[in-house]
Amino acid sequence: MGLGGCIILIAAGAILTFATDWEMEGINLTVTGLIMMAVGVIGVAAFTNARRKTVVPPGATVVETETEHHHRY
Repeated sequence: MGLGGCIILIAAGAILTFATDWEMEGINLTVTGLIMMAVGVIGVAAFTNARRKTVVPPGATVVETETEHHHRY
């Protein structure tokens, strides 16, 4: 599921939660909408977190430097 699918889940969940007054036997549409919105938000967070990772292209030279500083007290 991409970013668009997550946004659709959030929108559909908000519609079910806040903009409908339907009643279905055995299904609470308010809770269903809240669950859909939560899943959409988690998906957006996972999608944006995955985009923050640094990807090294194949064949690139990686130079690692030591950034630890040793302090004497």
